[in-house]
Amino acid sequence: MRGSQLFSNARVFTGTDETGFASAFRIVDGRFDWVGDAADVAGEPAVDLGGRTVLPGLIDSHTHPALMAATAVAAECFPPSVVSITGLVDRLREHAATLTSASAWVLGRGFDDTKFPEGRMPTAADLDAVSTERPVLVWRCDAHSAVCNSAALRLAGITATTPDPPGARFERGPAGEPNGVLTEIAAVEAVSRFIPVPEREEQRASLVAIGEELASRGIVAVCDLLSNRLHDPLDAFRSAADQGLRTRVALYPGWDPSAPLAELTEDDREGRIRIGGVKVVLDGAYSNRTAWVAEPYPESCDHGLRLVDDEDVLAAGAWARRNGVQLAVHAMGDRALDRVASLFEHEEPWLDGIPSVRIEHATIISEPYAERLRSARMTFGIATHTVFFFAEYDGYELALRAEQVPDAYPIARLYRTIEPLALSSDRPATAWSGADDVMLSVEAAVRRQAYNGADFVPAEAISVAQALLLYTGRAALLSPLEGVGRIAPGYDGSFAVLDRDVFSVPTDEIAAVRVAETWIDGEQVYRRPPEDEEDRT
Repeated sequence: MRGSQLFSNARVFTGTDETGFASAFRIVDGRFDWVGDAADVAGEPAVDLGGRTVLPGLIDSHTHPALMAATAVAAECFPPSVVSITGLVDRLREHAATLTSASAWVLGRGFDDTKFPEGRMPTAADLDAVSTERPVLVWRCDAHSAVCNSAALRLAGITATTPDPPGARFERGPAGEPNGVLTEIAAVEAVSRFIPVPEREEQRASLVAIGEELASRGIVAVCDLLSNRLHDPLDAFRSAADQGLRTRVALYPGWDPSAPLAELTEDDREGRIRIGGVKVVLDGAYSNRTAWVAEPYPESCDHGLRLVDDEDVLAAGAWARRNGVQLAVHAMGDRALDRVASLFEHEEPWLDGIPSVRIEHATIISEPYAERLRSARMTFGIATHTVFFFAEYDGYELALRAEQVPDAYPIARLYRTIEPLALSSDRPATAWSGADDVMLSVEAAVRRQAYNGADFVPAEAISVAQALLLYTGRAALLSPLEGVGRIAPGYDGSFAVLDRDVFSVPTDEIAAVRVAETWIDGEQVYRRPPEDEEDRT
């Protein structure tokens, strides 16, 4: 927005540090120009914010809008609305009844089998009850694995004689026949590559809608970690920006050694929509025991899955160095985390101001490992989560060894040790509906309790201000997203107004705090509808 606008009478958390508060600010030509005490501007014309709490526009440092746009037609099958195989089948049947195109697949995403009373993964036999004619595929909550029906298996040509893809498995029945369970990304892609691709205009419209939804959460900037779920994601997002997408976006396409990424131009690395780096997925997920671990999972001989070898990780790192962008490595298991450090800790960093290597998720972080990252020659940063243990407690309870629990998502330890640190949603690869609700993650960080009330390493709790810094000022240190994370002169005039003071509500009501307004570059892009004012569930 051009011109000058003063905002006053607010409790303004500036995102500069834990005690950084003001009560007024001015935006000139879309950027914060002054931040200070309302008494200093008394009598000047101003927007009266009514004493409400204001935060810097929030950053979701690890999410997947490209995946959401590519699968926009998928039915939402997340907990707490779907908590059984029967409920999953019912939801998919409802969705199937809405399809009109003869070529359309029945798609769903988000189920968490660890919450199912049936005590197992759904299989092709279950999904055949949805349809025996249309292909059916539903992604698990981790987005690493999925289940499909018999029609999808036939279309993909997967039979008892089909070998497992590297780093993945087609789960099988007693006679070796595929049972429809697709474990890890390569197995899922062997089927999902046959899903009809949405038209470009549909993709752009979906991205604009996703941006509007992000704004309703107060989120003004995101990192898309696997952006090549859409073809030519830079063009797709920039085209969406031309049609109304206001979100700042850093794109991280996935590394595929069989189809190397093109070299970047200066224009690719600049602007509101830019290439931020390249992503490598080193291992799987804890909730389905595919994270790569040093000691076997409880009551098993299984060490999870390593999905790529050192050569591919190093090749991705070399491309990132050559092109002046970040390397982002998905590493959850302790063995995967050790491997990331071993490969890069003694190397010279190639970026200034932000870490050259991002570690995504980082489930098990011991004190010595955190110090190892902090003291390394390489610059490391971490994007992690509290919504994972909140939503997926059942899976972690089964997958973590007793001695690992104190080191699981140790946010207080990381806050003390790793400066470029962020909390994030990983939506839609999280087992909860509305996983990008920042206040849900903040409450989990403060209370360290799961959805069922179970405590999860209470010693690693942090304060509300600390948690919000991991969505604002500290999060901004992790990525090349510019101009966001702080209410300070020179930054984008982007901020969120809350309906209640998150700093003073009881801690068990933090998740019920809602964003009332979101402003981007001095323009209001979201206002909570009046009919929603009483909805705090």
